[in-house]
Amino acid sequence: MKIFRSALFLTLIPFLFIKCKNETKPETVTSHKNTVHYAKGFSIENYSGYSVVTVKNPWPKATKNYTYILKEKNGIIPDSLKKNPVIPIPINKIVVTSTTHIPSLEMLNVEKSLIGFPNLNYISSEKVRALIDAKKIKELGNNQSLNIEVLLDLQPDVIIGYGIDNNNPSLDNLQKSGLKVMLNGDWNEETPLGKAEWIKFFGALYGKQKQADELFTKIEKDYLKTIQIAKRATTTPTVLAGDMFEDRWYLPKGTSWGSLMLKEAKSDYLWKETSGTGSLSLSFETVFEKAKNANIWITSGQFSTLKEMTDANPHYAQFDAFANKNVYSFTRKKGKTGGILYYELAPNRPDLVMKDLVKILHPELLRGYQPFFFEKLK
Repeated sequence: MKIFRSALFLTLIPFLFIKCKNETKPETVTSHKNTVHYAKGFSIENYSGYSVVTVKNPWPKATKNYTYILKEKNGIIPDSLKKNPVIPIPINKIVVTSTTHIPSLEMLNVEKSLIGFPNLNYISSEKVRALIDAKKIKELGNNQSLNIEVLLDLQPDVIIGYGIDNNNPSLDNLQKSGLKVMLNGDWNEETPLGKAEWIKFFGALYGKQKQADELFTKIEKDYLKTIQIAKRATTTPTVLAGDMFEDRWYLPKGTSWGSLMLKEAKSDYLWKETSGTGSLSLSFETVFEKAKNANIWITSGQFSTLKEMTDANPHYAQFDAFANKNVYSFTRKKGKTGGILYYELAPNRPDLVMKDLVKILHPELLRGYQPFFFEKLK
């Protein structure tokens, strides 16, 4: 689990809850044009009385699509679509299985509909932690062995699951038990705006597509605006990412969303020429040879001080970025049980990540801005 969470960061980074009455009626729409523009992993087509959500890439190299029908009250579904899972909307009770799902619930003001989550300690959100403390959200174990008895007792309207591959017997068993399961592949998107656009997936479940569109449009606008600001930079700092974990150095591949963000923030990421959207696994010697003189070092979030870094590996001090104290991390923003906020929120808010990176790389361009996630290690 720890390796997977680190891999999620290193794609920069390659990775839940209460019964409430929703007062908003689902929006009635007649267009069947796909409303998703950046995300490659899902589409939404709206019809009068129902929507068709197709999840296309829930894990790398997935070989089939998953189609779900979101049925409004009194909506009539064509016979040709009834073979697919049908989920009445708006939903009132939900279970999600990744912390990256939580910000969408918060932004849509439906976090109180969350009734269960696997490994509650990972959650950082203050609002959701308050619900956990009030015993409104049940512990469900872990993703590979969700507690079916508890879920059957909770009877959520839908369970949002994710998979690293095609093997998730826990989700299969839930469906055999009669529970509704939808797959979510936000973590598998290759672009920052593609990841963030999954808020529309949740907007469709709650009959809040218009609100989700408005939220995403603002994120998109701010993200693109910051990219334009970065273009004014007169320098292109070299960047090293990641650090050692169990004798291997993990850092983002050159076509990952993290690498793309570094490029758009106008930096020279030293492994930008590699291909792939996951993480590279390299030896210390290989990294040191190429990145000894890098200007900036963005770590994986394992450390909160420079001393912690050299305590873990004295050789970190040999990098110029370390010697010059140009090492940045997001590790200090945590929930009260230790969950790191970046893992939860960053994929949903690439606008904030981009501002942070531009401030780190070109501080003169964003005077007065205080980074939201990152801080320089001392």
